[in-house]
Amino acid sequence: MSDRLLKFLFHQAPVRAEVVRLERSWQQMAALRAYPEPVLRLLGETTAAATLLSATIKFAGSLILQIHGDGPVRLLVVECQPDLSFRATAKLRGDARIDANAGWHELVNAGGQGRCAITLDPGRNAAGHQRYQGIVPLEGASVAEALETYLRQSEQIESRLWLAADQRAASGMLLQRLPRASRMALDPDEDAWRRTTMLSQTLTSAEMLEHSPDELVRRLFWQEQIENRTAMTPCFACTCSRRRTGRMLIQLGRPEVDSILAEQGEVSVTCDFCNALYAFDPIDIEQLFSTGSADAGPGQRPH
Repeated sequence: MSDRLLKFLFHQAPVRAEVVRLERSWQQMAALRAYPEPVLRLLGETTAAATLLSATIKFAGSLILQIHGDGPVRLLVVECQPDLSFRATAKLRGDARIDANAGWHELVNAGGQGRCAITLDPGRNAAGHQRYQGIVPLEGASVAEALETYLRQSEQIESRLWLAADQRAASGMLLQRLPRASRMALDPDEDAWRRTTMLSQTLTSAEMLEHSPDELVRRLFWQEQIENRTAMTPCFACTCSRRRTGRMLIQLGRPEVDSILAEQGEVSVTCDFCNALYAFDPIDIEQLFSTGSADAGPGQRPH
């Protein structure tokens, strides 16, 4: 099983490309939650897209891709770090009924009120960087088309995106047309964008789910001269911890936490991304609010 992102440029052409395949990491993450198959497929496509977008930017913090839906799927979230470690989750409405053949429109944008948001969060690397967020309405008939609209409207970058996912793998390919000056070619290949997008349109979902990024590039662009080839290894990694959960409880406030304790005997918080369960008994809560530390206690338990 392989997890690989390949990024490259076309010789003397204002076109850059990325291809990603998530297999081991995708299976590891998908096994933690029992999503209906159509939802799993959408989350896989969104996860592949987020890794592609993260690899295009030079930013020390995390990229967070959120798709807010007005259908049975109310939220898809993927958080991706600069090293391409990622985590993702899908939120369904309480009364959601997922048809086995449901697609993008029925699941996410049934009422046409969905929206797409991309956030760049510097986190601890905030020095010199500000949090940025762009939001656009959902347009198009797929995750790929919605993100192409986002990139065109919010980033002013002409982009084409192909995505595919199933229970075994999540894959994607991104082509972007760069400003001519950014390549500084003496004899630029002006036809490269039209040619590479036409070649890419022959790509099928079955091929994307079957072949490695290197094999897909060889099959599609065997006549093209490729340069600046760089490979990265995405991986699944959740950033939740008992300490972070404790800080969240402190922000919630002592009265609210005490009311949960009185009702349930302990405070239990389950991570939306990895399903880890963090439990705090009355002694843990007392220590938390008196010292600000959540280091003591039973730690995390599998859900």
